[in-house]
Amino acid sequence: MYQGQPNASSATGTRNRVPDPSPSSGICSVCLDGCPGTCEVARSSYRGREVLYPGPFGKVTAGATKRVPVDYSHLSIQGRCTGATGMEADPDRAIFPAVSTETSIGRDYRIRLSIPVFTGALGSTDIARNNWDGIAAGAAISGIMIVIGENVAGMDPEAVFKDGRLVRSPELERRVRAFRQWYDGYGEVVLQQNVEDMRMGSAEYAIEGLGLSCVEIKWGQGAKDIGGEVKVRDLDKALELKRRGYIVLPDPEDEGVQRAFKEGHFEEFERHSRLGMVDYEGFLRTVERYRRQGARFISLKTGAYRASDLARALRFASDAGIDLVTIDGSGGGTGMSPWRMMNEWGIPTIYLQSMAWGFARTLEEKGRYVPHLAIAGGFSLEDHIFKALALGSPYFKAVCMGRALMIPAFIGKNIKEWIEGGKLPKDIGRYGQTPEAIFVTYETLRSRFGRDVERLPWGAIALYTFCDRLRVGLQQFMAGARKFSIEYIGRDDIVALTKEASEVTGIPYVMEADMEEAEKVLFGNPDRL
Repeated sequence: MYQGQPNASSATGTRNRVPDPSPSSGICSVCLDGCPGTCEVARSSYRGREVLYPGPFGKVTAGATKRVPVDYSHLSIQGRCTGATGMEADPDRAIFPAVSTETSIGRDYRIRLSIPVFTGALGSTDIARNNWDGIAAGAAISGIMIVIGENVAGMDPEAVFKDGRLVRSPELERRVRAFRQWYDGYGEVVLQQNVEDMRMGSAEYAIEGLGLSCVEIKWGQGAKDIGGEVKVRDLDKALELKRRGYIVLPDPEDEGVQRAFKEGHFEEFERHSRLGMVDYEGFLRTVERYRRQGARFISLKTGAYRASDLARALRFASDAGIDLVTIDGSGGGTGMSPWRMMNEWGIPTIYLQSMAWGFARTLEEKGRYVPHLAIAGGFSLEDHIFKALALGSPYFKAVCMGRALMIPAFIGKNIKEWIEGGKLPKDIGRYGQTPEAIFVTYETLRSRFGRDVERLPWGAIALYTFCDRLRVGLQQFMAGARKFSIEYIGRDDIVALTKEASEVTGIPYVMEADMEEAEKVLFGNPDRL
């Protein structure tokens, strides 16, 4: 039985007083007059809107805890003991290190990826900004694409505007430079655009001033059904953001609000982005404008909206001839999405991908262009990558990972700080006290970069190490399926473990899959088996 979310969560720092809350409301089955107020309803009674968000802000990423009837664990990867696709069926040649995990995405301008993953959009939140150097350099040396998220220029305190248009942003320059100085032919840096970004012209500035060639139009994300938001702990900054056109709550221009902030009654303002309003002609004009400006690769990021909006995204993208559509299922997030919204809105990833696959197939059958597709929403390891590519074959070319590709940057950065402060945790310290001893790929990177390896942020080394694990793990799954290159992964490489999973995905139920071939094996000519 699937029950509702409790009226408490470690994400919001709240808890139920009793172990058996009401399954529908989440409120304690016995609510006590005199309780100190630890649950979400109680804390919201005195801290209000602050309890909407996971915390502490700027130091955490958050992912939904809601269980849904079907997820990717209800699919299992098929193996074979005969043949090889993309490789000679020779046990001395068809070995897993020979598997190629390289792929490319795009229509005319192709972005090569060493493994079929890229980062989620990392925007103006503190956690993205503070860890950017490690993530960007790590993406570059790992050969994957990285997306600069929304509002980076708008939140840059040193940004310069003229008549409301961006003319300089040191923070945006830093983000592009952090990737490019380590770029080695694989991966790319993409700049995302929301309503405010488009109004201030950050993409035009990046194309003309920074030589950026890849732009992503943002309709939404899987973590929330509203625009992006961050928290601001400085009154002057809150005022400046309101002057730049953002929604800032509570109103920093209100004298009572200013007084309450200065007296310490609350510590944070919220900066919100606007909701995008999608229309066909406007989308086509935007795409064409970026192309005239010099963009060579244009993608669309859409969220966990209803089926008709998913169809709208694919149709608009098809007619505009763009390169990539990233579809983000509900349940995850890299910033400060409202916690209950993260759990209770939107179409979960596996359902959304299954719908998108059906829509893409229909477009193709009608002779229409189908852009490359990518799926996001709760992926972290190599089995997730394989299943997502198999379920979405042949239309889905890559998997977008948000939280999973941020974690290594935190870990690497913190390891360095812990060593310098003499506080390295025992679980890590047992490997040693130097990067050479701790990071298993360090010598590989030294061979590749020589003494320049010492300039790499430790977060980048950690991200490279994680991506290397993903690559090897994916090679092993692919070799077991006898698929020696990414383009050969197909829907026949997975089975559904439940009838419901089969109904949702269109993947055969495990007890029914392959039965026609199995009968031929049982009763066919042995010389042809």
